[in-house]
Amino acid sequence: MTDSAEASDARLIDLHSHTNASDGTFSPAELVLSAKRRGLSALAITDHDTFAGYEEALPVARAEEFELIRGIELNSRLRMGNKREQYVHLLAYWPGEEPTNEFNAWLEEEREDRRNRNQRLAEALGARGVEITLEEVEARGRSLAGRPHFARILVEKGYAEDNEDAFQKYLGESAPSYVERQSAPAEKVIQKVRKGGGFPVVAHPVRLAMDRDQEREVLMRLRAAGLLGLEIYHSEHSPALQAHYRQLAEEIGLLPTGGSDFHGAVKPDVELGAGRNGNVRVPFEFLERMRETRTI
Repeated sequence: MTDSAEASDARLIDLHSHTNASDGTFSPAELVLSAKRRGLSALAITDHDTFAGYEEALPVARAEEFELIRGIELNSRLRMGNKREQYVHLLAYWPGEEPTNEFNAWLEEEREDRRNRNQRLAEALGARGVEITLEEVEARGRSLAGRPHFARILVEKGYAEDNEDAFQKYLGESAPSYVERQSAPAEKVIQKVRKGGGFPVVAHPVRLAMDRDQEREVLMRLRAAGLLGLEIYHSEHSPALQAHYRQLAEEIGLLPTGGSDFHGAVKPDVELGAGRNGNVRVPFEFLERMRETRTI
């Protein structure tokens, strides 16, 4: 689908997108204008650990009379059996009220944790003979620099052929120099979001990489902690997975959400509002149901 094409179904939305305020390549204004050209009825900007992209995009959205939703993507970890930890990405939305001051203060602490991870990652790469500094990375991604910014520099310096190669060799979870953030427990992050007036959702559950019984157990555990939604539609979810997660959400009592996880040039095969090969089609009804749910 091109920017000028309209969605064939009325009232479609995208609740998962990133700007260059974190690890995307579109500016906030470009993202809003692209969403409107594509015929979307609403867009949530869910940058990692920051509302900066949303704040920058808001005046543009208002001028265009386009509905923009405040969102964010947060890291968390989940303690499993045998002392194993599972990392879980959480999306949080504020389709009504603003986040509390307490939540924003906690978010500042999370950004500092991100910076510490980046420093350790630069050191791990250095130990493998890769010359890259935190200052170089932050010049690209500022305080919200992440692995995609590392990847671009690795490609430019000739350590990798492209972004995919950079992740396989150096940055991916199976790479020898991979460094994970010291994220807060998932239950705590969910509670922080709820207390801050937000609507917490598990992002791309396919990445949990669990069998069906473990998956259900984990989601029920998070539901007990205050989880409200599950991302049904995502670029990495096949139709079969979409049907599975929809049924699971209904059985557990979670609201369905969805989004493309659009990053721009970082993920060139993922289209805003459409995902991969049109596999993401999120109805406006999902947003309406979120608004009807009390989050405090």
